[in-house]
Amino acid sequence: MSRILREFPYSRSAGRPWPHGRGIILWLSLIGITAWTQETRPVVPLWPNGAPGSEGKTAAESVRIAAPGGDHIVSSVHNPSITVYLPKTNASGAAVVIAPGGGHSELWMDHEGYNVAEWLSEHGVAGLVLKYRLAREKGSTYTVEGDSLADTQRALRVARSRAAEWGIDPERIGVMGFSAGGELAALAGSRYGDAPPNSDDIGRLSDRPAFQALIYPAIPRDMKFSKESPQAFLACGADDRQNISQGLPELYLAMKRAGASAELHVYARTGHGFGVRSTNHGPSAAWTTEFHAWLEAIGMLRKPGAQ
Repeated sequence: MSRILREFPYSRSAGRPWPHGRGIILWLSLIGITAWTQETRPVVPLWPNGAPGSEGKTAAESVRIAAPGGDHIVSSVHNPSITVYLPKTNASGAAVVIAPGGGHSELWMDHEGYNVAEWLSEHGVAGLVLKYRLAREKGSTYTVEGDSLADTQRALRVARSRAAEWGIDPERIGVMGFSAGGELAALAGSRYGDAPPNSDDIGRLSDRPAFQALIYPAIPRDMKFSKESPQAFLACGADDRQNISQGLPELYLAMKRAGASAELHVYARTGHGFGVRSTNHGPSAAWTTEFHAWLEAIGMLRKPGAQ
């Protein structure tokens, strides 16, 4: 496994490292990524024969480790996949496709992906962590709505195709996204129902999420809502940038005016990028518990012992 060690400038701003200061990045080859990914967690390619639009792209995935915190940050995704976290006990039958953020140029896989899936699986909900193609990575030929969204929709379809095997209810598979991943979750929750051209058996399955969780999302423009829109859990920090801290309440009101079901949380003294971290404290530290309670309230969790 080839590894290149480099100096990386960083500082922590609102819960996420940014390029100011000093730190370390560790780049790994695709073999290294495979070794790093939790060995007991199945990794399922969304398109075993290659993703449409990625023909001829053979560059290996790469990952850097950002300090402090040790988040694994993935780039160069050409073979999108989901990493599967299934509950070991008290399975509820619900599942969530989780789209990490990273500005569509990288993926912050731990606090907006694997940590979230681990927490959910410990509470009876399957977590399916998505690696999607990156539209704003340097030199990328992908687009958000043409490729990244297609990966998100395909992940929902793949989950439905494996529902019996994974012990999940195909009618209780939702989508969750953080920051840029939240944009994909929002798009998946408002643009569904059309099978892609030349669909295989999986592509003909429904891509409608049963629910959507938008966590400090980038908010797409011109979304349409109705009473049939997937029920929504919305959360952000009051100290996030204005387009999110004010935009998400506006999105909530737009949903409610259209008759859609939604719940909104705006956490005091909280900025961007809180996700699930061991260092979280204050109001936003409880968001996963509140999300789980919301899933129960909207009927997505099977009670223990129920058929």
